[in-house]
Parts: sequence; C-alpha cells; structure tokens
Amino acid sequence: MDGAEVGGAGVGEQGFPALRAPRCEELGELDALVTHCRACPRLVAWREETAEAKRAAFRDWDYWARPVPGFGPPDAAVAVVGLAPAAHGGNRTGRMFTGDATGDFLFAALHTVGLASQPESVHAEDGLTLRGVRLTSPVHCAPPANKPTPGERDTCRPWLAAELELLSPGLRAVVVLGGFGWQAVLPVLVEAGWRVPRPRPVFGHGTHVVLPATERRQELHLLGSYHPSQRNTFTGRLTMPMLVDVLREAATVGGLMAP
Repeated sequence: MDGAEVGGAGVGEQGFPALRAPRCEELGELDALVTHCRACPRLVAWREETAEAKRAAFRDWDYWARPVPGFGPPDAAVAVVGLAPAAHGGNRTGRMFTGDATGDFLFAALHTVGLASQPESVHAEDGLTLRGVRLTSPVHCAPPANKPTPGERDTCRPWLAAELELLSPGLRAVVVLGGFGWQAVLPVLVEAGWRVPRPRPVFGHGTHVVLPATERRQELHLLGSYHPSQRNTFTGRLTMPMLVDVLREAATVGGLMAP
C-alpha cells in the first residue's frame, strides 16, 4: 500500500490524519497508516534531512525517517504519552522511545516495575515486549530541537485521539511525560468523552487526577511525570525512583500489579 493509496486524495493534505485516523478499527491498521503521514512539511523535511546527514555513531544505519507509531499491546491498561520521537532515536529505529538516552531511562524504569521484558530498547527487532502498557506521543515525527509547534501538535492530534479510542475498552490509566504532552492529552480526553475537571488540572510531577466514569467511558486515572529527557535526568530533576514510583502507581490503578 503506497502513500497515495493510504491518503486517498493525497497524503500531503493537512486534513489527512483527521480524515483517516478515526476510521481505523484496530491499532495495527492505525500504526500502518500513521507511518505514511506527510501532513507537516517542516517535520517531514527535518526527519528526512536527519536521516541523510546521520550522526557519526550511526553512519551504518538505514534510518526509519518516517512517523513513528505507538508501541505496545492493543489491550494495554496503561498508556504512556511522551513528546515526540528523537531525531537519532525513534526516527532512526522506527520504534517509540528506542535508541536514545531518554528511552534508555524510560525502559529501565518500565522493566523495574515489571512492564518491560528487558531494561534496554536498542532496535525494533531486539525482542523487547511490553506488558499491559503502550507507549505513544502527541507528535509522531522527530521535530527540530525536540520542539514541535502547537500547530504540528494539533495536526497530529487525530492520531492520538484514535489511538486512545481504540485502547479505551481496557484503558485504566494514562501517564503523561512532560507539560507538552499534558497539554496535548487533555483536549483529546475531553473529545473522547471523559469529563476533565474545570479548571483543568495543572501539570506537575506526581499529579494524579481521577476522571470519573461517564455514559461513554469508564473511570480513568491521569498521572503526570517529568519527561525523562537528559536535561531532567542529568540535573536530578527526575530520578529513577521518581519515575518508577509514578509507573508503579499507574500499574497498580491499572490492575497490572497488586496494591
């Protein structure tokens, strides 16, 4: 299936994600579709330019250089929402949070809690599996300087909305890594039928908000953690025990481990 077939009128259309993502009936279909998206010209140019220039340590790699789909089982009880793929991480390996220092930190924490089969995520064929947790992001392409624009976030929003919709039958908790992801997730949850408190909860590490059940949705736990960026982990703003505590709390309320 080539890009023209996936996008219908053309994958370059700004409306492509909104037109196609909600129609997906399973996560495998959604993951395949997102890899063809070219809706954000700046991100398309950057991800492909990075793949050509490469980093010296990865000069022998054939970079993925496409949007990076979510990673994890379709019946996950916990979703972890980050920021965007890294230029030489997910943009290189094709797997969310894989191949950079941020991913190393996150997967070590997931393994400690028992949600990842191994403490390292090196490449897409390294045998790693996740238990009850799915990793995703509000922006699926690597952005320059790790900073997507609000417009790029909003253009990519239908992918996150569709992903959470498909996860919703079993979803019990969402862990958001960083303020950017927090601001991206809240409107998606509202649109999906959850009742988010007013005023909207403010992001912070350790924030835990319970969204009550509605006619459409079951109760959902929303948890915040500082993003495991090198800036945060090197300065000690986020330590491994801090992240482990948040993930353990999410796994507990998600029914993946005993209280």
